[in-house]
Formats: sequence, C-alpha cells, structure tokens
Amino acid sequence: MYDVAVIGGGVTGGMIARKLSEYNLKTVILEKENDVVMGATKANSAIVHAGFDAKEGSLKAKLNVKGSEMMEQVASELGVKYKRNGSLVIGYNDEDVKTLNELFERGTKNGVRDLKLLTASEVKEIEPAISDTVVAALYAPTGAIICPYELAIAAIGNAMDNGVSLKRNFEVKSIEEKDFHYEIKSETETVEAEYVVNAAGLYADEIAKMAGKGDFKIHPRRGEYMLLDKECGSLVSHTVFVTPSKLGKGILVSPTVDGNLLLGPTAVEMTDKEDKQTHSEGFKSITEQAKNMVENIPFNKVITSFCGLRSVGDTGDFIIEEKNNFVNVAGIESPGLSASPAIAEYVFDLLKEAGLSCKKNENYNPYRKPAHAFREMSLEEKNEYIKKNPKYGRIICRCETVTEGEILEAIRSNPGATDVDGVKRRTRSGMGRCQGGFCSTYVVELLSEELGISYLDVTKSGGKSYLNVEKIK
Repeated sequence: MYDVAVIGGGVTGGMIARKLSEYNLKTVILEKENDVVMGATKANSAIVHAGFDAKEGSLKAKLNVKGSEMMEQVASELGVKYKRNGSLVIGYNDEDVKTLNELFERGTKNGVRDLKLLTASEVKEIEPAISDTVVAALYAPTGAIICPYELAIAAIGNAMDNGVSLKRNFEVKSIEEKDFHYEIKSETETVEAEYVVNAAGLYADEIAKMAGKGDFKIHPRRGEYMLLDKECGSLVSHTVFVTPSKLGKGILVSPTVDGNLLLGPTAVEMTDKEDKQTHSEGFKSITEQAKNMVENIPFNKVITSFCGLRSVGDTGDFIIEEKNNFVNVAGIESPGLSASPAIAEYVFDLLKEAGLSCKKNENYNPYRKPAHAFREMSLEEKNEYIKKNPKYGRIICRCETVTEGEILEAIRSNPGATDVDGVKRRTRSGMGRCQGGFCSTYVVELLSEELGISYLDVTKSGGKSYLNVEKIK
C-alpha cells in the first residue's frame, strides 16, 4: 500500500513527487509511457514566465509569480541550467500599446517585480535585432529560460533518490474507491494508495472521470515550433513575445539555455489528444510572424521542428482541487512550467489538510548532480575525470560533445534512460545539426549492453518504435 500515487510523470507530477519525498511517505509515480516527460513537458516554449499575463486573483497568476520566484533555487538544487534573461512583449500600434499598459497594470497587481514600459528607442537599445516597426514594449526582467524536460527528469530523479518509486508503461485503466484507499489498475498490475494525485496532463479529465472525482473537460491546443542551429542563438538575448491573444501568448523568438534559437508556437484548437503532426501552414505562420518581430532571422538554419499539445481546461484557470483524498491537478497549460514548484507546494498543502501524515524525511537531499557536469568542466578537470574513468574521453555525439561516460550515467541514474530518445533528452546526444545521424548507432549499442537486451530490441521511444530489423556485422 502506498501513501500517495501520483498519476503522470511530467513536470507537474515530478515536482509534486519531489515535494512528497521531503517526508516519510511511500510514494509512487505512475507513467503510461516508456519514459517520463513524454507529454507537454518535452515540447513547449521553455519559458519561466514573470507572471503578468494571467488574470489577477487566479490560480495561474498566484502560482506563476510564486513559482517564477522559486525556480532559480530549484534549478540550482537540481543541477539544471537556468537563465534569467528577461522578457519583452512588443507592440506595433496604439491598440497594442493599450494592451501593454493593461499587462503592466495586471502584472503589478499580480506582484511581478520591476516591470517597465519601454519606448521604441529603449527597446532597440537593449535588443538591437528587434524590428523597426515596433513602437513600444513591456519589459519583465524576472522572465527566464530553462530546459523543461531536463528540469522534470531531474525532479523525478531527485524524488527517486529520496525514496519515490516509478512505474513506467502503467496506463491507468480503472480507479476504484475503497473504504480507506484507492485501487488503480493497469492491464497487468494493481496499485493501492491512500491518496491519489491526478497530474495526467491531457488525460486528467478521463482519470478524474474514472474515479468519479470531476466532470471538467480537457482539450489539446497544438503548438508547432522551429529550432535553429546554435550559431543563431545570440540573435536575441531576451525572450521576445508579441501582444497576447485569447489563444495564448502568441509566437515568440527566444534563445534557449543550450544556445539555440526557438521560434513558435502556433495555437490550433484540437480534439485528437495524440495528433502531434507538424504542418506547413504552421511553419508558414511562424515564419511570417517572426519576420515582423526580429530582423534577419536565418530560417535556412532550422535544424528540427516539433509539435507540443497543451492541456486546455474548460474553466479558464488551473483546476486544482481535493475530493476525498483525490487531488485533481488539471488544465495545467501555460504558465504551468513556471508555476510547477508552487503547484507542488499547493498540492502538498491540500493533501496535508486532507489528513496526510507529514513527518520529515531526515535523509532528504534536495541536491542532484548536473547532467552535463563533464561538459562544464575546465580542461584540467576533464583530464583528471578521464584518468578516473576513460569512458568520459570517448566522444559519442560530436555535435553536442557528449561522451560515452555521460550516456552510461544517463542510463544508470534515476530515472534511467531505456530508449534512444530517453538518452537524447538526458544528454543532448542527437540534438545537434546532424540530429543523431552519426551517434544513434553507438547509443543503440550502449543501451543494448547496459539493459541486457538485443540490439534489435532497442527502440526510439518505447513500444514498437524499433530502429533496426537485422544486424549484418
């Protein structure tokens, strides 16, 4: 019997599990995919929003501002790259300027620090590549960038290091409420827990319905992105937004913490929760809008594109509610990543109020070694490291300078990578210009050896996504 079962291994579920690991609780994460962070967490804008956009008094506003203020320390503890680069919301006309003033007032009421309205010349002074058509901007210096899937993997890994269990390929088929606990069943296994946290992303409405704990609806909103090569990462230093619409914060142009340039997302209302296809119309929309925002974007340097699905609830706000030891954490669209540390504390307080025993875990360690520690070392430090473990002297991914030692560490550390994409998310192997063209075969070999499975059984992303049909030499 578990004390708490957290359904969903994204950044929200991961942060909640990490918070629970501070206490002497038996906690399990139930993830339906072959790896964690397979939903919206692995495909979003990677922005820690300052908190000026959400309606004042809403959960989005409160938890965004609090989470944004918490994120730098959380990232430091988890060894995840974080950069407070500041955000600019740009306007082109009088109507946009009116909206920028409204955002300034809203952000001030939400408690966002140091907001400032800038003239066209002031915008150009801090961001020279901004289009000459821009007449004003809202500047939020507390805005930041982070890698969402690295954050979530680190949070889940830290939770596991502190005693939390993880069950992958556990797709919930039914939830039955008993007298003093819940029975959660997959096709092959039953988990019993006194408390349940529903952090199932796009499927949170279906999980709530299974348990009889909610009648809200979740639908997906498609967002397509284009990622440019690292040589383009310095084109802008801030995250640049257009004035928002009812569908979201609109297209952005932003550097990433890993040095690339990110463009997107689109915002298309969907019904299919599994449709992650990209479309030429989406890329055309991104290109046209980005051209109007920032000058001289080298679109011929796009190295990959992808699509994410946001979990949009029907209430206009985060849905976080406790019902007889069952907590729904649903509709966590933007600014969900930014709010995630604060959401974890909020959910923990709900569980505590519901009667969850909360004795401190005396052995709790909030710190985790950075996934890219070797890459950040000086030449002298690297040489000393290689002397101790020669595998760190063998480069597997040339584009991102990822070593065999780092890949083995990613497979062996909580939550260990079990497929090629899992290695990619943990080490960046395959994320460079060639997109895995040279390193994938070596990664497959390492996974085969470490997991004790056939070379032919190694998958790209679990299930039947096999990469090889025959080994000829």
